[in-house]
Amino acid sequence: MKLLPLTPEGRTPVRVLTIAGTDSGGGAGIQADSRTMALLGVHACVAVAAVTVQNTLGVSGFHEIPPQTVADQVRVVVGDIGVGAAKTGMLASTAIIEAVAQVCREVGIGRDGEIPFVVDPVAASMHGDPLLHASALDALRHTLIPLATVVTPNLDEVRLLTGIEVTDDRSARRAAEALHKLGPRWAIVKGGHLRSSDFSTDLLYDGDRFHELSAPRIATGNDHGGGDTLAAATACALAHGYDVPDAVAFAKEWTTRCLKASYDLGAGHGPVSPLWRLGQN
Repeated sequence: MKLLPLTPEGRTPVRVLTIAGTDSGGGAGIQADSRTMALLGVHACVAVAAVTVQNTLGVSGFHEIPPQTVADQVRVVVGDIGVGAAKTGMLASTAIIEAVAQVCREVGIGRDGEIPFVVDPVAASMHGDPLLHASALDALRHTLIPLATVVTPNLDEVRLLTGIEVTDDRSARRAAEALHKLGPRWAIVKGGHLRSSDFSTDLLYDGDRFHELSAPRIATGNDHGGGDTLAAATACALAHGYDVPDAVAFAKEWTTRCLKASYDLGAGHGPVSPLWRLGQN
């Protein structure tokens, strides 16, 4: 695959900010975001929104960071270092979501600013463990998603946000339309969890046209962090100046390659892995 350009040694690389939760098992969350960013040659900045207690078998607890602290992390990073794009992950409460939305508007992240914004509306882990208080769904719908350049839910999150159960192409299109009505510039309905074919097809929609992005389905149970990886790679490509369809297409190819390189870890689901990039010139 064609990778993003690397910055010459000694020069400042492109910067991307992730606003998300940690993963103590290292497979998803800020750890997955930072791995992808680093291996794409991007400097990763972080605003920690929650600390999770998890391993490959699931999430057994999480601790929310105070909303003001989350917002302050964003403010000081953008004010000093500057970022070419930002993304979200786990934002566990209404208060955190509202604080993030407010500071993003303040510093120019999102639809009305100059900094592209990828909203990954994380609501549950791949094991089904809740990572978002139920009361916070409305804050996602009405406060954060309207700021998004692109919103990237998985199918469970699509159902929670829109009430639509995606089972085929027709329902995927209805879901993409419903997501777009929430206010993002682009909405993507990911097909990775729809295991009815040999291909994984993501549907991207801008309110006018649908774009289908397909890749062969990788036969692996080690897919922890796949959604984070897709969103992080999308943000990296946007920071390099890609438009949204090209950024998502790049991220789709990157994530598929990371699925091929996934590995066993612990007794549960291992992570997708960008470490294959270390063997490339």
